[in-house]
Amino acid sequence: MSDSFVPQLGLVCITTSDAVRYRALTRKRLLQFDVPEQKAMLRELYADNLARLNGALDFCGGRGWKLYRLTSGLFPFADDEAGADVLEEFREEARRTGERATALGIRLVIHPDQFVVLSSDSEQVVANSIKILQTHAHVFDLLAQPRSAWAVMEIHGGKGDRADRLVEVIRALPEEIRTRLALENDEYAYSAAQILEVCRAAGVPMVFDAHHHVCREKLDSYEDESVAYYLAAARETWPVPEWQLVHISNGRTAFNDRHHSDLITDMPSSYARAPWIEVEAKHKELAIEKLRAEWLTQGMKELRQSA
Repeated sequence: MSDSFVPQLGLVCITTSDAVRYRALTRKRLLQFDVPEQKAMLRELYADNLARLNGALDFCGGRGWKLYRLTSGLFPFADDEAGADVLEEFREEARRTGERATALGIRLVIHPDQFVVLSSDSEQVVANSIKILQTHAHVFDLLAQPRSAWAVMEIHGGKGDRADRLVEVIRALPEEIRTRLALENDEYAYSAAQILEVCRAAGVPMVFDAHHHVCREKLDSYEDESVAYYLAAARETWPVPEWQLVHISNGRTAFNDRHHSDLITDMPSSYARAPWIEVEAKHKELAIEKLRAEWLTQGMKELRQSA
């Protein structure tokens, strides 16, 4: 690892301030109107949220941040007929926005919502999950993002004890989804060891979450040797190791509390070797600023001393 290596810390969706926010719309409200009015409402919302995405790029770019997780609600109802029609009207504007992110050196990723369960026993749930992923993949295409793990769509394994089914579904996914898909370990259904095996079998990258891991295994420190082990093992699943993406969060009330704390006060020392880190803390940009001011400086010093 070169002396110039510095992990990139990423903003997750919004800021704790009002600097980066997005508009939302409920299905109940949308369905109160006829289709032409629905399209008019969505047209206004999509234009506003695309402008807000450009504002997010300004926010990150102005601070030298190179990683940004898109909100899964950027274009609500884009998987419905009315929304899909309206989204196509923004093809050129979306392309310019995505190319602007690339020019700024900002990597765009997304974490689809909990309704994506590729390992479900229900064929309808699986079909709906693929439909959601197809819409996100289409948005990435519109944003001129590559069909690769650079523009990753990260999901959890879903229903436990269904690893073989999960691998089967992933292998059959359309190319625009499969080439961007990554799986993350969690506290309940798939441990780091289990999701690692799924990723190896399905040929997709693993997003290692150290906090999910310590909560699942009831560990008392990020310095447990298994944290560094799974960080390194997960890196081997990425087609380009330098693209490896990981998550960090701390427990709100205790080390093993699964609820996220406001700031990050405890970092695995092994994360000094993680190229891309999504910071999952309640205070968003404040957590990133604290880590950049404190942990990055100290972490890099310790890493170089141990090299």
